[in-house]
Amino acid sequence: MPITHGTTLYGDINQRTAAWASDEMLAHAEPILILSKMGMTKPMPKNKAETVKFRRAIPFDAVTEPVVEGVTPTPQKIAYEDVTATLKQYGRPIEITDKVVDMSEDPVLQTASMLAGEQAGITIEMVLFGILKAGTNVFYANGASRSAVNTPITVNKQRAVTRALKANKARKMTRILSAGTGYGTSSIEAAYIAVGHTDLEHDIRGLANFVPTSDYGSRQTISEYEIGAVDDVRYILSPEFGDFPDAGGAKGSMTSTSGTNADVYPILFFGQDAFASIPLKGANAITPMVVNAKPNSADPMAQRNYVSWKTWFTAVILNELWMARLEVAATAL
Repeated sequence: MPITHGTTLYGDINQRTAAWASDEMLAHAEPILILSKMGMTKPMPKNKAETVKFRRAIPFDAVTEPVVEGVTPTPQKIAYEDVTATLKQYGRPIEITDKVVDMSEDPVLQTASMLAGEQAGITIEMVLFGILKAGTNVFYANGASRSAVNTPITVNKQRAVTRALKANKARKMTRILSAGTGYGTSSIEAAYIAVGHTDLEHDIRGLANFVPTSDYGSRQTISEYEIGAVDDVRYILSPEFGDFPDAGGAKGSMTSTSGTNADVYPILFFGQDAFASIPLKGANAITPMVVNAKPNSADPMAQRNYVSWKTWFTAVILNELWMARLEVAATAL
């Protein structure tokens, strides 16, 4: 949304302060974003429908029969399929009392903007994580269901996942959303990307052929949360990508919330364009609002000021077979 004078869009905040607050929120949201950088992006302009449509052509099959002399082959028609998702709005206000404004030595607006940006960033990440971990292409560290899982990740299970991705023609990731406030992309070395919880770091680092980011050489890291690579998979871990507590089999030597059954951790593997989202980036992404206290019937003594944020977001899995969820346990330490 544009930043304009003379409207109530930003409450009592002026154009310069609104731009600063928006940049402040984006700056603090940026480090939290992991999944939001990986999907196809389609920013929604203002005053458009709330439904986002991703349209793609259905590929032709290979031609295995030679052309017969003098006979024109049957013409082909281009067919398309649509994947749609509906935007939803997220946001929260922050209340600042007149005492805080009058007495505090802290930069209240800056602090509120920082916290709002962090909250906006983690909100979008967790909404996106919830959508993606519900995908239908699932593998298990052991057994045939989540309730049996009680072993950690292995190289063979990783290779089973990547074999399936390759069989389904999932391309390796070669670009991610760039850092900053635009919608550009950055090139990366071709690889599948896996994301999971930080509790899995010990088991992943113990895999054969694991290469830590410190040994990447000229290869650039994708995220500050990236820990390394195994074969053609790069691992990015965050404490936000949580587990299914006590959802597995007998815990044995695995972590367990209750001490009986193993906690089950989803690891999400992605190929290029497996999913799409409207990322929390750009001048249109976060709308900052500041309302300075004024006497009114609800607040007759003008005691309450507000800093708020809101954003619109949606995400959708574009191809279930170009991403996969591997459910594993984590070794107790």
